[in-house]
Amino acid sequence: MSISGNPKKFAQALSDGFVRLSPPMLKGHTPGQLKTLLSNLEMVQRELRQVPVILDDVDAVKQKNYRMTRLNQAEMILRSYCKKMRIPL
Repeated sequence: MSISGNPKKFAQALSDGFVRLSPPMLKGHTPGQLKTLLSNLEMVQRELRQVPVILDDVDAVKQKNYRMTRLNQAEMILRSYCKKMRIPL
């Protein structure tokens, strides 16, 4: 089973909350696909950090923090799954 479409778009959908990442979802993927997903998660995370947010705009700050939290959580799930399955990243 492969990631349908662009892995970067999948990472962006993760950050927006449209898709949730879970260990059973990762079972069908090859180590190469998991590495690609991890690199795209990191890329989207770097892009998100670069977005300037006005500190007075509370909703925008919350939205950015939620997206960062979702990306961090997805990265931790992916790394722990790979560690458990002994897949080198």
